[in-house]
Amino acid sequence: MKEENLQEKRSKILRKTSYIAVFLGLLAFLIFSILAAITFGNADLSLKDVYSVIAYKLFHIKRLSEYAEGAIHDVVWLIRLPRVLLALGVGMALSVCGVVMQAIVQNPLADPYVLGISSGASLGATLAIMLGVGGFLGGNSVGVTAFVGALVTSFAVIFIANMGGKATSAKLILAGMAVSAVCLAFSNFVIYITNDKSAATEVMKWSMGSLAGASWNRVAVMLPITLIATGLFWTQYRNLNLMLLGDEVSITLGTDLHRLRTSYLILASVMIGFAVYCAGVIGFVGLVIPHVVRILFGTDHRKLLPLSALLGASFLIWCDVACRIVLKNSEMPIGVLVSIIGAPCFIYLLIRKSYGFGGGK
Repeated sequence: MKEENLQEKRSKILRKTSYIAVFLGLLAFLIFSILAAITFGNADLSLKDVYSVIAYKLFHIKRLSEYAEGAIHDVVWLIRLPRVLLALGVGMALSVCGVVMQAIVQNPLADPYVLGISSGASLGATLAIMLGVGGFLGGNSVGVTAFVGALVTSFAVIFIANMGGKATSAKLILAGMAVSAVCLAFSNFVIYITNDKSAATEVMKWSMGSLAGASWNRVAVMLPITLIATGLFWTQYRNLNLMLLGDEVSITLGTDLHRLRTSYLILASVMIGFAVYCAGVIGFVGLVIPHVVRILFGTDHRKLLPLSALLGASFLIWCDVACRIVLKNSEMPIGVLVSIIGAPCFIYLLIRKSYGFGGGK
């Protein structure tokens, strides 16, 4: 009996140690990714120039005052660094929301857009581009209307799922599918009646996702929201674990998941709405990253959430780097590249006979 207890304690210590090691490793890799990613781009800049600009802006070192302004300063500080940090925020948001959505609807195929958020965002962007809705917002009209469309769609799904009784995971999925189909139909209808090929092309480009519009203003919105929401979800890991067991089990344990599910959906929708506003629609990140982490560390959201956040952020940073360098003097839409990478990975996960929801045998 004592030997079994001793082995169990050793096993717990080993699992905890391995988790801490992986967490610190992913955190270090994320920091390395940020520092490395800003050195890539069409402009040929030396490592000295890149890091001198950042060192001056952060620490105001007098001997580096030559980097206080100019072309090199603008490329590094106003273009590359905001873009990398925006990729960090968006990648983290998509991964965390993927974890949360999969727990809420108890479906391993759920992604951040399961509530029809992407379709609602696309409808908003289509109205802005094709019909000029929100034109008074200037250059932010497309992003803001997409954000509004994403939020309105998610709230509509929550409202429909709660009609005729409390929302369940099945009702949320069905409501999301229905609202998504309606939004797509309206988007296609607007494109058809407008018959503007150049505007239709712009809608298509927006739907492919891009971080080219990165700025410090967008980073100042996206990054704090992502970090705060991720921290809040991390504190709710017990309830998220409970959601995997279903409503009946949770009620027997004295917890009503209905209110929690609704509040989590609203918070996740806000995160995805801002991600859509900043970068358009980027698929597969919130679908594949949580599965990869589950295979290695199981379903416990105390581990799953932080590891998915770090891995998702690093993944999107390097995808954005690839988008900038794959095509010479051009840029590949990040949504296209992520799908090219993510789809085969997801197919591989599906055909693994030993893999089930949560990595169970």
